[in-house]
Amino acid sequence: MSLQIEYAELSLIGGREENQDRVLVATGNDAALVVVIDGMGGHSDGARAAEVASQTIGQAFEQISHPVFDPQGFMHLAIGQAHRNLVALGDGLSVEVRPRATCVTCLVQDGAAFWGHVGDSRLYLIRGRKVLDRTRDHSHVELLLQEGLITEEEIIDHPMRNFVECCLGGDVTLPGMNITNQKKLQPGDTLLACTDGFWSGLTDEAIGELGSAERPLADELQRLGELAVRTSGQFADNTSAVALRWLG
Repeated sequence: MSLQIEYAELSLIGGREENQDRVLVATGNDAALVVVIDGMGGHSDGARAAEVASQTIGQAFEQISHPVFDPQGFMHLAIGQAHRNLVALGDGLSVEVRPRATCVTCLVQDGAAFWGHVGDSRLYLIRGRKVLDRTRDHSHVELLLQEGLITEEEIIDHPMRNFVECCLGGDVTLPGMNITNQKKLQPGDTLLACTDGFWSGLTDEAIGELGSAERPLADELQRLGELAVRTSGQFADNTSAVALRWLG
């Protein structure tokens, strides 16, 4: 049977002068890949970094057979190649301004999902209107959260919220990346890949509403994206996401 999915994409500029996020969904009969990249605006050409990274991972998916034989190995190699391409993009620039990006990617096949990320772009698994699982950011505030020194609610306004501890690009050394084992899906499960501009303006309860089948997925994603922008105010970050529902 061919892959049965529904998906929606969103990318809002927020309060910024340029949208440095990129989203990508690549689908086939037997597998689908979601990619969300957040170009780091404080560095040289964040938009170009996001474009190169998303194209690199998307092309890697197109060049292999589906379903992917080794999903975890594929993700490691694809994210690693995206990193190397960003390092090459910054060749000759001083280290503090080299193009950088955070990323999250998710592969869906054979009734299961695999995901990987670098930085503070996130993947949520939503089941029955509740967040069942999510990635843990490579950030200073995530370390504080895991140590019990701050709460989830305090992340939003923390002065070091935007300080990520690893990313694509910059240093030649391959960044730390987290890649999951197989996550079995149930019919109706929704996967959300998003940048920090999306999740930082929303509670887990709000994000869980993506699991509702009462409204079209695209409408609900648009509503949440606009809510995230309003919540963050006039200086809202680029706000991007892909939601994918597995229909079984």
